[in-house]
Amino acid sequence: MPNHTNQAIFDPKEFLAKVGEGKTILEFRKDEIVFSQGDVASTVFYLQKGRVKVVVISEQGKEAVVGILEPGQFFGEGCMNGHSLRIATATAMEECLVTAIAKTAMLQALHDQPKFSELFMTYLLTRNSRIEEDLIDQLFNSSEKRLARLLLLLANFGKEGSPQLISPNISQETLAEMIGTTRSRVSFFMNKFRKLGFITYNGKIEVNNSLLNAVLYDKPEIKREP
Repeated sequence: MPNHTNQAIFDPKEFLAKVGEGKTILEFRKDEIVFSQGDVASTVFYLQKGRVKVVVISEQGKEAVVGILEPGQFFGEGCMNGHSLRIATATAMEECLVTAIAKTAMLQALHDQPKFSELFMTYLLTRNSRIEEDLIDQLFNSSEKRLARLLLLLANFGKEGSPQLISPNISQETLAEMIGTTRSRVSFFMNKFRKLGFITYNGKIEVNNSLLNAVLYDKPEIKREP
């Protein structure tokens, strides 16, 4: 006889969206800190809504933006591989909805739910590829080309092929920190991109298809020399 018992199908996105054992749903206002560098690390976070900026501060007090996180991404997962303290500071860039998952609950879900393990593994592999690409970018590309690539990434360019608005707006200071250059250089490049028609920049940044073409086809308008 066939088994007509209805077994609940595990949906990892639904699992992450709801309060449960070892899980809490948190709301953060713009500029509110999710966690600070040096805090005890015992929780993994999943971003449901909004954007989060991740910053590392050196012993000399120098800050570097190492990531802008979007919905669907995990962060603070360093606690899973033995980091007892946070190695960065995560700050909400706008109103954010975040799922906080205790390390024990995270380990249990990864052990019990293959679909959740697949989702988390996909995130880790994508993140690792992005880190490798960023390293290559820093080693071989000029700050101008790094800025062009960063604008395309922030605009989630590549799907529609039409002008894409970067939202929320990113300051020139943040852009400079993310590509390792000065604000004045970013300002110079932004004005150049606007004159070339690569972007529309009037308070908010809109990225045009021509910037993607310039990067993909290595056009001389964007210099390769450091």
